[in-house]
Amino acid sequence: MQLFYVPNISGAEVFLDEIESKHAIKVLRLSEGSTVQLIDGAGGFYEAEITAANPKKCKLKINKTIAGFGKKDFYLHMAIAPTKNIDRMEWFLEKCTEIGVDEITPIVSEHSERKVIKPERLERILVSAMKQSVKAYLPKLNELTTFKNLVANSEAKNKYIAHCNDGEKEHLKNRVPENKDVLILIGPEGDFSPEEVELAKEHRFTEISLGTARLRTETAGIVACHIVNLAND
Repeated sequence: MQLFYVPNISGAEVFLDEIESKHAIKVLRLSEGSTVQLIDGAGGFYEAEITAANPKKCKLKINKTIAGFGKKDFYLHMAIAPTKNIDRMEWFLEKCTEIGVDEITPIVSEHSERKVIKPERLERILVSAMKQSVKAYLPKLNELTTFKNLVANSEAKNKYIAHCNDGEKEHLKNRVPENKDVLILIGPEGDFSPEEVELAKEHRFTEISLGTARLRTETAGIVACHIVNLAND
């Protein structure tokens, strides 16, 4: 399958951007008449034919459209503190996109080691992972925000905060509902502070565990993502 990302598709004629055009014509050596598949990041999956094999602006004609390709009955929003080593954050984004995530919010909390990110590069990671896993929905990447701001303004009904502080917490696998929208908070390497956990509880977040092992931030995020997807499989 030759899969390309083309956002905002409308009409029967579309063009690949210069990067995708070069890959199609110079690398894959596709030519006029070749059939390819397109995704628009909003649920559209298309079968198209190359009508002008221009390596800078490849032109295609759409022959078949599938709307809502791979649409799920639930919505998963992950809010996570970016790791000090940005490679680990990028790995998290890649794997969660492959598993299934709808929205990601980077957060700055009390123990955060990274307070600056480059959203353009992270967006490219998401697009690449979407194509790799043959998904038609591109996860929404929000701007970096503070823990307090996210907690105070969240309107989610099913919202959880994962942490390793002392106290009884039920495992996420026993709490996550089926076919419901879910928000999960994942803290930095130093975890959420007790004060942050209390603030989240005041805003109706439920404390949850991800098991007995102490996980790295990106691992915890992937585990939580996987649990929610398994519960809805």
